[in-house]
Amino acid sequence: MSFNAYGHQLPYAISKRLFGDRRRFGKLPDVSDPSWQEWLRRDFDFYMANQRTSVGMTVNQSGYRVVSRSDLEGKRVLEIGPGAVEHIQHWAGRPSHWTNYDIRADLLEVAGKRIDEAGVPHDDVLANPDAKKLPFADNSFDAVFTFYALEHIHPLDEHLAEIERVLRPGGQLVGAIPCEGGLAWGMGRMLTSRRWLRKHTSIDPDRLICWEHPNFADLILNQLTARFERQTLSFWPLAVPSIDLNLIASFVFRKPGK
Repeated sequence: MSFNAYGHQLPYAISKRLFGDRRRFGKLPDVSDPSWQEWLRRDFDFYMANQRTSVGMTVNQSGYRVVSRSDLEGKRVLEIGPGAVEHIQHWAGRPSHWTNYDIRADLLEVAGKRIDEAGVPHDDVLANPDAKKLPFADNSFDAVFTFYALEHIHPLDEHLAEIERVLRPGGQLVGAIPCEGGLAWGMGRMLTSRRWLRKHTSIDPDRLICWEHPNFADLILNQLTARFERQTLSFWPLAVPSIDLNLIASFVFRKPGK
């Protein structure tokens, strides 16, 4: 089964308003660009205003529920971009060890405290944003968690290859992504985060969207399907397999082998 989002295939005059001006600005941030520099200063404010509100929390929590479909009892788990480990309420079983991996030390501290509260041994590894390889041995983990992270990572295929490498055969990749590139997601952003950026910052959304979300959901799901065995895939809020009609896709994939 292949996936296709039609939102980002609309005429360019429309799609660039919904998904950023990718022809002009590309997928990699210009680190000297004023919009990008301001974003690095304001991203936490954005998160608190848009992702921690009732609407934002509802959207995010819809993806976290997939965790309950993975048995974590006695498992070694790596989480890439753990945030505040907000899926912890959905755990099925107690992991034997947890590894948090993030490019931000402040977020690692938050994640580490949450895992401490759960009574699970853990380590917190600060990522080098320029590194092309994960700093872990082959077949190190029984599960890798990645919630709302794969849309940010470029080039995607290289990073998925690293996730596959550190997963043991039969290990699971558990996570969720926004339905980026889909019509519902693009329209929703017009009414929420675009408005917030225009009102509270001088950031150009046409640049930021390209650089923050270089990967569309159909690309991510197709690459995951090509590399792993799909165990479960669900969409929210509608129970239909459509990127354009939904906001979140959550999944469990399995690395082939035993």
